[in-house]
Amino acid sequence: EVQVVESGGGLVQAGGSLRLSCVTSGFTFDDYAIDWFRQAPGKEREGVACFSSRRNSTYYVDSVKGRFTVSSDNAKNTVYLQMNSLKPEDTAVYYCAAVSVPICVGIHAQPSMDYWGKGTLVTVSS
Repeated sequence: EVQVVESGGGLVQAGGSLRLSCVTSGFTFDDYAIDWFRQAPGKEREGVACFSSRRNSTYYVDSVKGRFTVSSDNAKNTVYLQMNSLKPEDTAVYYCAAVSVPICVGIHAQPSMDYWGKGTLVTVSS
């Protein structure tokens, strides 16, 4: 059974940090890239970052570049999203998703993602 489970969300003040985790199981971790997406209230879901362990490649959208970092613990089939210098506009439900294309040259298209988590809420207060 495939599982993709996010955790680590919460309430934080602007300027603070959070680390989200995406624990996966049921598929070969190295054969997939893991993308992070977020959906703010009233807005469409958007891509944030991508990580591929096989190529050790990453990609960040401009709005988070320099503030967010993706990493992994391959032994635990887990991807992390370290979020620093958080802003109120980072408030959203954050999702991780897996796609069977193990390289990051951008954010993968949402319809192409194979597996999705249920999301974790991040709230940044001003």
